[in-house]
Amino acid sequence: MNARVIEYKLQFKRPAGTSRGVLNHRRVWYLVLGKEGRIGVGECAPLPGLSAETIPEVEQVLAALAADPDGFCAQADQERMPSSVRFALETALGDLEQAGTQILFPSGFTRGEKGIPINGLIWMGEVSFMKEQVRQKLDSGWRCIKLKIGALQFEEELAILKDIRSEYSADDVILRVDANGGFSPDQVLDRLGQLAELGIHSIEQPIAQGQWQHMAGLCRKSPLDIAFDEELIGITKREEKIRLLDTLSPHYLVLKPSLHGGMKGCDEWIELADARGIGWWVTSYLESDLGLNAIAQWTFLKQPHLHQGLGTGKLFTNNLDSPLEIRGEQLFFDPGKRFVFPGIF
Repeated sequence: MNARVIEYKLQFKRPAGTSRGVLNHRRVWYLVLGKEGRIGVGECAPLPGLSAETIPEVEQVLAALAADPDGFCAQADQERMPSSVRFALETALGDLEQAGTQILFPSGFTRGEKGIPINGLIWMGEVSFMKEQVRQKLDSGWRCIKLKIGALQFEEELAILKDIRSEYSADDVILRVDANGGFSPDQVLDRLGQLAELGIHSIEQPIAQGQWQHMAGLCRKSPLDIAFDEELIGITKREEKIRLLDTLSPHYLVLKPSLHGGMKGCDEWIELADARGIGWWVTSYLESDLGLNAIAQWTFLKQPHLHQGLGTGKLFTNNLDSPLEIRGEQLFFDPGKRFVFPGIF
């Protein structure tokens, strides 16, 4: 088997406000494996400041993989491998088995028969920008909307949510919020109470990760369901996952294969969550459509009951042409289209 790594810079259509600052572009690496005339491609998409691995670490591991892919695969410790690299390797190997078709998991989704319900994502920004996004989503018929909060004054963000609820009840529109750890332990319960009054479905990571004592108490006392995202970063061993879930008892997990141990790592999170009655949904990690495609196919096989966070592929000016398309509030795969990698390889 041979391998090469190609770096690619994705350009955002407009600056994207995140908990780690404003992004104008993001770097990804395509892992291309070759064997007996076939190729398989996977995407490695770490985010500096959020992923457990650093960019230099990722580049070092990818270089080792490209130098000796067979030896790397034979010796690699999956649990210790950076999550973004593990996901890229999983998907590249899967695509290699399918002769480069990018149909890793054949299903009703890849045949174009069924879609995946997804939430509409509202990006951080000025009040007017956030309201504009909300209006566009609601007018387009989205029934599940996720707002990233924490960039504005809490009162301003609360006002946006109140505006939505004045027009749409909790039965009409599901509202999720993501605080990205932005609330302090002394203010969080009061704010969760105000959000609960608006019939908010759940809040992701209300306080910063690693505060287990505070978080355990919060999960017990909160009037609003709590979902873990950042709290799962770097937790790779099964016994560590069990300890976290049994100690903190979250209501939901928000799983990102590029961040949480690849698809196999997330498989284990789902197994443990299901055994404890903990809900979950899957979210992309600002990958291009190559990574998003693999995540969507894998997610569909899980037969999810909730709206998934898989609508981020349309954020870039130079995304790959792909079979993925959003129709209404669902993500579909058009089997009549193929992936195009112009100027990449």
